[in-house]
Amino acid sequence: MSSNEDASAAPASAIAPARSSRAEQIPYHRLAHLRPRYRWWRMLVTGVVGVALYVAMLLLLIVPLVVASVLVPGWGAEMQVLLTTVQYFDLDRPWLFLALAVPLILMIPALLLASRIVEGRGVGLLSSVTGRLRMGWLGRSLLLALAVFVIYFAVVLGWAAATGEVIAVDFSHPALWVMVLLVLLLIPLQAAAEEYVFRGYLMQLVGSWLRHPAFAILLPVPLFVLGHGYDIWGAASVGMFAIVAAWLSWRTGGLEAAISLHIVNNALIFLLGTVGLVDANATTGTPVDLLASTIAMVVYALLADRWAGRLGIARTASRAAVGSGTHRLDRMLHG
Repeated sequence: MSSNEDASAAPASAIAPARSSRAEQIPYHRLAHLRPRYRWWRMLVTGVVGVALYVAMLLLLIVPLVVASVLVPGWGAEMQVLLTTVQYFDLDRPWLFLALAVPLILMIPALLLASRIVEGRGVGLLSSVTGRLRMGWLGRSLLLALAVFVIYFAVVLGWAAATGEVIAVDFSHPALWVMVLLVLLLIPLQAAAEEYVFRGYLMQLVGSWLRHPAFAILLPVPLFVLGHGYDIWGAASVGMFAIVAAWLSWRTGGLEAAISLHIVNNALIFLLGTVGLVDANATTGTPVDLLASTIAMVVYALLADRWAGRLGIARTASRAAVGSGTHRLDRMLHG
């Protein structure tokens, strides 16, 4: 019998394990299928419950402030500023930055609690294919993003100076260090919250229905852009950010690299804004801004993807590995 005949005559059981093993590898955007209560409609219900929980949390935050604005002299005027301003980065009123960031941060507990209530165990699968946020990889990708974007902002500011723009650092404002502290404390949580919603929940919602990653990467982009009130060039930059962050989440099997990109980008803008080097309230851009920021994001994404490969960062999940890992995570989260 020839070798070709031997291969064709091999029993089905001899080749089934390899096919089964390949079929069991689940990419990040398809992880909803590993949840114990998966049904095609459950993630939609998670979104509804999450919005309800989020509104309840906001009310618990807002109602005492409204009462205080009535009872405490001067608070009413400040509340009026909060309701009318579109510039939340204000060194004269650092609390406005707090009012911007905290409601965004509340999206994390609202989403995770809704996901646990509706979909059961495995909430950690919103973080990564391992069922948890991989802190070692998060730290490494933070350092990489910081290196790339420090160079990016240095080039941008250097080019501005070379073309005649006045670049002057101002450390004189008395509230500067208060704002620096708020940025360092709140931006990591604010950035993570947006990633959990737009790259975690929405990617897995789309991925629970559509297999190809392009759908999960691209379809949530308009929602992310609409959440930012920028002009056409600023909106294009935000859209590119969303695409790069989603691609990274798919390629690296989790949110860590996208969270790092988001943290570093936002934190550097606000930190530079505290010393007058950039306008942290800017909502306009230019084609040059779009091109430069796109180059920086793509460079970071390619380097992060390559580094993840060298480090052996898991890009897919298997049902057996996820089963034990998510049980441990849920015991930690819920006792």
